[in-house]
Amino acid sequence: TPPPAPAPEASAESLHGEERGADDLSIERVELTTQPRPLIDGPAVGGIAERITDEAEIWSALTLGLHDYVEKNGFRSVVLGLSGGIDSAVVAAIAVDAIGAERVVGVSMPSGYSSGHSKDDAAELAKRTGLDYRIEPIQPMVDAFLANMSLSGLAVENLQARVRGVILMALSNQEGHLVLTTGNKSELAVGYSTLYGDSVGGFNPLKDVPKTLVWRLANWRNADAARRGGEPPVPENSITKPPSAELRPGQVDSDSLPDYDVLDAILNGYIDGDKGRADLIEAGHDEALVDRILRLVDIAEYKRRQSAPGTKISIKAFGRDRRLPITNRFREGV
Repeated sequence: TPPPAPAPEASAESLHGEERGADDLSIERVELTTQPRPLIDGPAVGGIAERITDEAEIWSALTLGLHDYVEKNGFRSVVLGLSGGIDSAVVAAIAVDAIGAERVVGVSMPSGYSSGHSKDDAAELAKRTGLDYRIEPIQPMVDAFLANMSLSGLAVENLQARVRGVILMALSNQEGHLVLTTGNKSELAVGYSTLYGDSVGGFNPLKDVPKTLVWRLANWRNADAARRGGEPPVPENSITKPPSAELRPGQVDSDSLPDYDVLDAILNGYIDGDKGRADLIEAGHDEALVDRILRLVDIAEYKRRQSAPGTKISIKAFGRDRRLPITNRFREGV
């Protein structure tokens, strides 16, 4: 059998021209005239970044956590209730930083007990951050319930919170928002919330953030904005005024709870530090107060089990690291 005939040779026209091969493919050659980048004299030296503050690191974690939850679960926007208080203000600021003001809806839902400054503070936060701000008064809806049901005391307080939850969920259904709840870790710990009311929502950015840290984050975020020449997002009055649910005349959190500095110290020892009753009393906490707080924490497990997920920033986050049986007769120190 004779050998196969050799393929025709490719002919080169010029350095800047085309070469054609046996199968008629072309190659374009380009002459580069720029000089290569010179070598760096000596080895490259890496620096060490400055240590950022705890508040800056936590804020970054909270914004990243919310951003990822929204984006990876396919939500277009978020909605939250704006009470004018510190918790909703910080959640709103986190949301704006995480996904942009144009994707955040803040709803003021004043009742007959809402103070003028609460409504003003909510509007001021909306103005500073540029989020979509709406007002939905709840008193006519509450009155409709009370005209058909005989309720009093705590039932009326919780009714107001639940009407607000219905409004937020209705907006979520109508417009496709993810509802953000605004309860902090201290409130979740002792059950200071209304099921299907202020606890309603699909995600809670402050779930693992104690109340005292919420204030620190607000002050840090405002100071950071001022340092960079921007507008501090959280109104000063939201930071300095006594926290209140405003579900009855003159109500403040201290009516039901000790000062948050004292409360958070006990909760940190009991929850994050795994300290028992004797350890907390030995650390200097009032015995009767320790007994009261530990009981509140233990009996609120059923509320926490139904709460929204949130970003973990501590060593012992609810729903992830600390889960106790809902039904049990154990009480610390009894």
